[in-house]
Amino acid sequence: MEKTALNINIKEEQQKSLEEIKKQGLRVLVCCGTGCMANGSMKVIEKFEELGANVSTLTHNDKVTIVPTGCHGFCEQGVLVIIPETHTAYVKVKVEDVEEIYNSHIIGGKPVERLLYTDPKTGGKVQKSEDINFYAKQTRTALANCGHINAECIDEAISVRGYEALYNVLAENDPEKVIETIEKSGLRGRGGGGFPTGRKWRFTAANRGGKSYVVCNGDEGDPGAFMDRSVMEGDPHKLLEGIAIAAFAIGADEAYIYVRAEYPLAIARLKKAIKDAEERNFLGENIMGSGFNLTIHIKEGAGAFVCGEETALIASIEGERGMPRPKPPFPANKGLFGRPTLINNVETLANVPVIMLKGADWFASMGTETSKGTKTFALTGEVNNTGLIEVPMGTTLREIVFDIGGGIRNGKKFKAVQIGGPSGGCLTEEHLDIPMDYDNLIKAGAMVGSGGLVVMAEDTCIVEVARFFMNFTQHESCGKCVPCREGTKNMLKILEKIVAGKGEMSDLDMLEELAQTVKDGSLCGLGKTAPNPVLSTLKYFRDEYIAHIKDKKCPAGVCTAMKKIVILPELCKGCTKCSRNCPVGAIEGTVKQPHKILQDKCIKCEACLKGCPFKAIVLE
Repeated sequence: MEKTALNINIKEEQQKSLEEIKKQGLRVLVCCGTGCMANGSMKVIEKFEELGANVSTLTHNDKVTIVPTGCHGFCEQGVLVIIPETHTAYVKVKVEDVEEIYNSHIIGGKPVERLLYTDPKTGGKVQKSEDINFYAKQTRTALANCGHINAECIDEAISVRGYEALYNVLAENDPEKVIETIEKSGLRGRGGGGFPTGRKWRFTAANRGGKSYVVCNGDEGDPGAFMDRSVMEGDPHKLLEGIAIAAFAIGADEAYIYVRAEYPLAIARLKKAIKDAEERNFLGENIMGSGFNLTIHIKEGAGAFVCGEETALIASIEGERGMPRPKPPFPANKGLFGRPTLINNVETLANVPVIMLKGADWFASMGTETSKGTKTFALTGEVNNTGLIEVPMGTTLREIVFDIGGGIRNGKKFKAVQIGGPSGGCLTEEHLDIPMDYDNLIKAGAMVGSGGLVVMAEDTCIVEVARFFMNFTQHESCGKCVPCREGTKNMLKILEKIVAGKGEMSDLDMLEELAQTVKDGSLCGLGKTAPNPVLSTLKYFRDEYIAHIKDKKCPAGVCTAMKKIVILPELCKGCTKCSRNCPVGAIEGTVKQPHKILQDKCIKCEACLKGCPFKAIVLE
C-alpha cells in the first residue's frame, strides 16, 4: 500500500508539548488515583497550592507546578507525593505534612526524612522511588506513564510519545503489517483467557469491508482487581491510541469502551481524553489527514460480573440483559449489532502503542516462551506492600510476594495465594518458584485471569476462602444455564454446611462431582472457571476440609461456628458482668463464684469475651 502524507508532524507536536511542560518549573506529582483521592490527595494539592504563593522565593526554580497524576501503584503508602527532579518519593502524606515538605524540600532542598519509605526488612529509610523494592523489580509497559503524567492533559501524553505509534501506523498505511507486528510480539489477551491477540485481530480483519467494531472491555469485575481502572485513570490516551490502532488494523470506524459505572473517575478522564483527542484530530473524522475515521463511545455497565464475558458484554451494549450467548458464531464474525467485532481488554490495548513504537522483538524479549511481555497484578492481602504492580511474564510468586511485596505482615508464615480472582485457584508454598505464565498456572490449577493476587497468611481459613469466592460467583451467575445456576448454588450450600461445623465426609465427594459438572457443562467462562477455587483448595488443602468435618475444628481459628468460648474458673471472680452482657442468657453462675457458659445456647457473639475485666474468658 502507498504511504499516506499526514497533515501534522508528530515530532513537532512532541517538542511543543515538552516546551510547555518545561515552563512548569519544579514538578510535584501528587497521586490522584481513586485510592489516594479517598485518602485525601485533593486536600494535599489544595494545601500545596495555598503555599505556592511564595514560589518566587525559590533559588533554583521560579515556578512550582503541582501535577495531579493517576495511580502510582504503591496503594499501601498513599497519599504519594513524588518530586522527579530529586527522585524523591514521600509516602502516607497528609495535609499537615505539606508545609514541611514545601519549606524543607522545595525551598530548602532538604528531604523530609520522616515521610520517606521505611524498608520493612532493614528498617532503613529509602529516598528514591526506584530504590524501593516495590518498584525496583517491576518492568512497566502498560503502566509506564501512570503516576508520572497529568492524565487530564493531552500535552503530557504527547510529551511521552503519545499518539506517535498511531501517527506511524497511519503514515505507513498498511493494516496487514500492524497485525503481523502484534502477532510477532506474542501479545496474548490480558483479560483472563490469554488468547493470542494478533490471531484475534486477523480473524476479525478477515471480514473487513463492511461495518465492524472494536470493543474495549473495561468491566473488571474481580473483587480487589483495579489494573484496568488504573490505566483508564492514569493514562487514558494510551488506551485510546491502542483502540485506534486496532480499529485501523481491522477496518473499523466505531469503537466502544465498556466501563463499569463504579469507576466514575475513569469515566470522567476517558470522556475528557476523547474530547481533547478529537480537538487535536487524533480521533474523529479524517484523523491527521489520513482518511481514517474513528468515533469512540463510552458505555457504562451496571456492575454485573458476567459482563466481563464478551458475548454478555455485547448484549449489554445492545441494551439487553447481560447474558452470554452460545459460540459459534464468534464475535469476530457476528458480534455487536450482528457485525464483526474485535474485543480486547484495557491492558491488552494499552500494550499496543508501546509494541508499535519499540517493536515486536522488544516485547517478545520479555516473558516466557509461550507468554510474552509483562503483566499487571493487583497485589493485596497479607503482604507488607500492597498495590498495583507490572512484572515480566515468568516472574515467580516468591519474587512478587517476598521482594516486591516485602514479605508477610507481622512476621507471619506464608500460606497461599489466590490468583486469578474468583475464577482462579489457590497456590501453595510449593508453587512459589514456578514461573508465572498462562500455561504453568493452568497446570497448577489456577489461571492468570485479570491479575488479582490475594496473599494469605497462616491464620487464613482456606475453606472459608473457597466459600467466599463461591458465594461471589453464585451471586453473579446470570442463571442462563443449569450447570452454573444450580451447580454453584449447591456447591455454596455444601461449603456453608462445612464452615458451620455440620459437614460430612460424603460432602467432599459431592463437592468435587458438582465442581467438575459445572466446569464441563457451563455455557460461558464464568461458569467454567467458577469451581477453580474449590478444586484447587481441595487438591492442596484437603486436610483443612477434613479437620472441619471430622474434628469439628477450624485449624486457622476463623470459622465462628467452631469456636468455643469458655470461662477459666481460676481467673473468674464471679462479678456477673458477663452474664449481664450475654444477649441470650447462655451464662450461669452466682455472685463471687466462677461462671459457666452453656455451649448449646451460646451464639458466639463474643460480648462476654470483650467485656470481661479479668481476662477470664477465652476462645478455644
